[in-house]
Amino acid sequence: MAQQSNQEPKQAPPCPICGKQAAAEHRPFCSKRCADVDLHRWMKGAYVIGGEAVDDESASWPADEMFGVAPKH
Repeated sequence: MAQQSNQEPKQAPPCPICGKQAAAEHRPFCSKRCADVDLHRWMKGAYVIGGEAVDDESASWPADEMFGVAPKH
């Protein structure tokens, strides 16, 4: 005989934008609207990943060196 579990099924965590139950179709969000709100926040720079500030003018990218592009001064 198979042993039955008395545990309740796990519920998905709430939507990080509005707190409603997350929907499988838009997980971890509850709707396309909340997913779009989150995307907009990323695109406008509301979310930031910490790190040292970089001076864009003096930054050199590996591709620049690869293709012989001189840094702007």
